Amino acid sequence: MALNTNDINDIKIDVLKELGNIGSGNAATALATMISKKVDMDVPKVKILDFKEVPNILGGEEAPVVGIYFEMTGEIVGNIMFVLDLKSAKNLTNILLDRENKTLNLDEMDISALSELGNILASSYISSLSTLTGLNVAISIPSLATDMAGAILSVPAIQYGYIADYVLLIETYFQEGNNKVTGNLFMIPEIDSFEKLLKSLGVC
Repeated sequence: MALNTNDINDIKIDVLKELGNIGSGNAATALATMISKKVDMDVPKVKILDFKEVPNILGGEEAPVVGIYFEMTGEIVGNIMFVLDLKSAKNLTNILLDRENKTLNLDEMDISALSELGNILASSYISSLSTLTGLNVAISIPSLATDMAGAILSVPAIQYGYIADYVLLIETYFQEGNNKVTGNLFMIPEIDSFEKLLKSLGVC
């Protein structure tokens, strides 16, 4: 089947937005419970992109970012990446660790906190995906890397031996106090799994 991303984005994107809305709501609730504070989250933006468009979303191939990876197994095979710019990553650790640290350097506590939050986010979206599609999907433990966007995006090819044709992007925005976080969650299924996912959601 030849996918046409323009047709999907224009006609059926509301179905995919539901996935983003449920997943983001679950993630915000889990985060608020974790830190015992109110977390505000905007309505996420959901898009289907060609993989080659992803570097531009992240500010270019040389933009420094933090990437948190998960392998998807079960009826959907592929991987998930949650990618943040360094400022958002630091704001996120400030939220989780209840502190005001202005530096952009990430220490061991930061990395541990980001991995935990990435796990919460990815699990929230995978749970929503399973609920909406009826498909059985599981994720691995998180793997975190800090590098330029181009290097971060090469990980799926290195680890899993393929470059995806398409990715599902869920742009996530949330805030606690003065700490604002912008994160991009990329769901990168193998092509057969991508078609299965869209069919299960009634998109094609």
